Amino acid sequence: MRADVRQVADGTYLVHGSNTNWVILTDGDTATLVDTGYPGDRQLVLDSLAQVGSSPEAVVAVLITHAHNDHLGSAEHLRAAHGTPVRLHEAEVPHARREFLHQVSVGTVLANGWRPGVLPWAVHAIRSGGTVHVPVASPEAFEVSVPLDVPGRPVPVHTPGHTLGHCVFHLPEAGVLISGDALVSGHPTARAKGPQLLPDMFHHERERALASLDLIEKLDADVLLPGHGPVHHGPVRAAAQQARERAA
Repeated sequence: MRADVRQVADGTYLVHGSNTNWVILTDGDTATLVDTGYPGDRQLVLDSLAQVGSSPEAVVAVLITHAHNDHLGSAEHLRAAHGTPVRLHEAEVPHARREFLHQVSVGTVLANGWRPGVLPWAVHAIRSGGTVHVPVASPEAFEVSVPLDVPGRPVPVHTPGHTLGHCVFHLPEAGVLISGDALVSGHPTARAKGPQLLPDMFHHERERALASLDLIEKLDADVLLPGHGPVHHGPVRAAAQQARERAA
């Protein structure tokens, strides 16, 4: 299986998995993995590391934007098999342990099944492990708003709403923002293309997700690497504004 790996800056790679993206940040012979796709994306994760000249053993840390199955999929595998720390916002740590689950329910998906793209997406999500139990046994919290001491030196910024502890990762020197599901550029269940919020059913607290666009708008970056959709080039400030207008 071959992953779709796109280099967007020095040592920065956006990988398109099966309906979900992740990011690899490299520094010499070490790497940071931001998100891990669905459980069913594991071979794609491994292939993407190989394509950038890395390996699971070289991953210093797995950083998770939020603990939904389509982003958390292989995190516990990497922790258990290779001792890789899995790090999230402190509010997301119990979510990763599955002390609770703030994820769209099967009932809500079925109630929205009449919407274009929802049922095909749901079938794919189920086949890819979107409903399986994938807790992380020992997730760790990171400090926000300061560069993390891992390859790429990403700065976590707390952007709650999609989940309680959702974070984006800012790469100030590269002018890159890894936005997870706080700001995306497309989704199989959305008709619009370009910067947008995910459809309402996916957010734990939609109003907080909308408010978090204000935080994103203040970040200086001109390359957006979303959790869903293609890379977006242009000021992140303008992308956040466009998403807010679409949400209204």
